Amino acid sequence: MVSKDVVKLVEEKALALRHHIVDMIGLSKVGHLGGSSSCADIVAALYFYKMKNDPKNPKLPERDRFLLSKGHAALVQYAALAEAGYFPKEELKKVKELGAMLQGHPDMTKTPGIEANTGSLGQGLSIANGIALGLRLDQKDSKVYVIIGDGELAEGQIWEAAMASSNFKVDNLVAIVDRNRLQATGAIADRFNTNPITPKFEAFGWNVIEIDGHDVEEIIAALDKADEVKGKPTVIVAETVKGKYISFAENNAAFHNGAMTPEQYETAKKDLESLKV
Repeated sequence: MVSKDVVKLVEEKALALRHHIVDMIGLSKVGHLGGSSSCADIVAALYFYKMKNDPKNPKLPERDRFLLSKGHAALVQYAALAEAGYFPKEELKKVKELGAMLQGHPDMTKTPGIEANTGSLGQGLSIANGIALGLRLDQKDSKVYVIIGDGELAEGQIWEAAMASSNFKVDNLVAIVDRNRLQATGAIADRFNTNPITPKFEAFGWNVIEIDGHDVEEIIAALDKADEVKGKPTVIVAETVKGKYISFAENNAAFHNGAMTPEQYETAKKDLESLKV
């Protein structure tokens, strides 16, 4: 069990990420507030607890790799990279601007710390498989982590990749499903119902861990438990809330990708400032 200080650090970082997400969208841009906020606690746990990474040497051979398959939620990864020191926080103010290093989807040619260009949904798990198998061939003990949206599970390539992960016993791979139950136009159950998730992955030969995706202690415990699994890949199914901690955005598909009014921006900042960590 990790110390309370570690848990508190991750919780503080998750709150900082949410502040950055809100500020990146601000009053002049459209952005993925909901899906970035739903996985902020998970991303904070990866960058500030679990992963071997060095902001001063983003290409460190021994580093763990993180891929955001749901690349439209890039704001949360940009926030984490800036908070970790991969680039100055001032760059966050220029997100989506012409020529800026932070574009609408992750771009490995522009942004230090990005492992793959993602956002064309369904491809991240395949890329993660390739990286993980390459690390195995190179006899590296690094891990590969990939966050997948639950709406993204409607993509057939995800399940082809899931079969490959199991077939090749890719135990240095951990997938995390951000299960916020909403996609761009409404409830997943009403659009393309990918439920139930756990039995599907179990049938494909995966080790499955179910958690509350906003409980930092549970997230950390699941990431540590995944290290103990040998001979098969692990998927962490994280129950989350779209737009978590931002009152008008919680469970609201309109903020999958949207703009904020001045009043909403002020509300979002007050909601976050009221949180006790």
